Amino acid sequence: MNKTITMNIKVDNYTSRVLGVIKEKYGLKDKGEALDRFANLFGDDFVEREVKEDVIKDVIESCKKHIEKYGFRSTTLKDIRKSIE
Repeated sequence: MNKTITMNIKVDNYTSRVLGVIKEKYGLKDKGEALDRFANLFGDDFVEREVKEDVIKDVIESCKKHIEKYGFRSTTLKDIRKSIE
């Protein structure tokens, strides 16, 4: 599912230097790979990675079982407070 996207971007001098250091530190061939490495290191703080298909199937199955057992009834705020206390 990994696609490569071509970009033409402008960055400031500091960003270029940072990417250059990452490129050299990890032995990468260009600053594009350095940007990918940077995103892999820090991207999880901002964006979740794609969920695997088997995880989605497990969640759907779990929801189906819950609905079969409990139906679509709603829970009142009073019931929530009662279960917490």
